Amino acid sequence: MASFLHSILSLCFHYIIVTSVLSFIPKVIHSWTLDSDIQVLRTLKHSIDPGSIPPTSYLNSWDFLVDPCDSMGERFLGILCSIPLDNSSSRITAIELDDVGYDGYLTPSIGNLTELTILSLSKNKIRRTIPETIANLRRLTRLSLAVNCLTGTIPTEITLLKNLEYLDISGNRLSGSIPPDISGLRSLTYLSMSNNALTGTIPDLTGLWQLSTLDLSSNQLYGNLPYFPVRLTTLSINRNILTGHISPVKKLKDLSRLDVSYNRLSGVISKDIFSLPRLVHLNISNNRFTATEMVSFSGEERPPLQVLDAENNQLHGHLPANLVKIQNLSTINLAHNQFSGPIPQPYGNKLERSWRILYLENNFLSGNLPPQFITRGQRITGSLARNCLACPIRIPLCRGGQRPISECLRQNNRST
Repeated sequence: MASFLHSILSLCFHYIIVTSVLSFIPKVIHSWTLDSDIQVLRTLKHSIDPGSIPPTSYLNSWDFLVDPCDSMGERFLGILCSIPLDNSSSRITAIELDDVGYDGYLTPSIGNLTELTILSLSKNKIRRTIPETIANLRRLTRLSLAVNCLTGTIPTEITLLKNLEYLDISGNRLSGSIPPDISGLRSLTYLSMSNNALTGTIPDLTGLWQLSTLDLSSNQLYGNLPYFPVRLTTLSINRNILTGHISPVKKLKDLSRLDVSYNRLSGVISKDIFSLPRLVHLNISNNRFTATEMVSFSGEERPPLQVLDAENNQLHGHLPANLVKIQNLSTINLAHNQFSGPIPQPYGNKLERSWRILYLENNFLSGNLPPQFITRGQRITGSLARNCLACPIRIPLCRGGQRPISECLRQNNRST
């Protein structure tokens, strides 16, 4: 028995010695990830100011003592890797950083991640230019660099990313023109370049036949409207310096939201715009339109339009009576125009039923109010101020007063 115990103790002592020795031998980490991909991740992290990397952020979890594609738990957050079926190395396929205010630049070595399909660095403080090496990311389907501090022009190399489906470079300080070859990105369904300092004309984008959302708002684009991709559902080109007519938009039969406000568009708003079969929200405010050409809707037609904003144009004549035929309409803003004459009686009926917001202030409307404006006026948000109406001050819609009689007479003389 004593011999048996001695043997067990000897084995235990031997085990302790062996494990103690092994603990001092450096660990050899098998690299699952391609070495060049790991180096890009290192460079990317080094290109960010350490002071802008919070302790709980994704970048702070990038611990290069472990392999990026073999790490578990809370390490290397924000990346995805390929899982090869053979003995080849894993590759980085996606980088989606959190929006915590990383301050730095996008390293040109990003172009070495040739298997990357997603690159999203939005809502940070990424500076400098978009590197030309981005052209190497031929597998990229989603590129989002929105709301950063990027400067310079849009690199033409971006037009080589033929697999792109989503491109968002809005909210930066990019300048120059939109690359004409952007229309070669046939897979795009979403394109936003808004809130930059882009200049020039809008190029022909009809080649982007799968595009559903186009946002070029808040730039310095000028010239006439081009023809747009026919599958668009959302078109935002507001806050530019665009001129000419709105007629090219009438071909967009799938359009549900159109915003061309704060430009210099002029002429007539044709009936083809109002009768677009899926248009829900129309903002044509702050332009130089002079007239609306309303379509005569039949009883069976139910145009989906809910919001019409035509404020601050040069619209004149009587208020469009056919607005009451648009069954779903609930918000109307025709303020700051040159409309004259009485408020149509059918407007009162809509006030009683479906209209919820009605702004008609700063026109030259005259006469008595339809009775519903007096009995139901508290149900609606809006204003009739600064007109030539017999508008009882006790009615909320009339607050702000009317124009002086001299202004009303002067306008009446011009009209006649």
